[in-house]
Amino acid sequence: QAQLVESGGGLVKAGGSLRLSCVTAANIFSFDVIAWYRQGTGNERELIAAISRGGVRDYANSVKGRFTISRDTAKNTVLLQMTSLQPEDSAVYFCYARLIKEYWGKGTLVTVSS
Repeated sequence: QAQLVESGGGLVKAGGSLRLSCVTAANIFSFDVIAWYRQGTGNERELIAAISRGGVRDYANSVKGRFTISRDTAKNTVLLQMTSLQPEDSAVYFCYARLIKEYWGKGTLVTVSS
């Protein structure tokens, strides 16, 4: 069973950076896609970045140019580098992976202070 564990969240000032990690129990190339979602208070969960098995990346318009999704294949880890963070980026960030079934991590909290 795939297991996803996120880390790297925390409190940062506006304009700062954070890097989130998602470690998978299975080989990351097993998955069709691995993605990051986020859910702010009172908001629906939204897709913000995804990377396919073939390495194609896609981003939500709200984070394009500021966030970068990448893979560390040796560590079965998907990273989300976040820069120029703003208070509206505050949310719980979830790792998602699809391998026939869908898998979710428990999330990591990112808080951006103004």
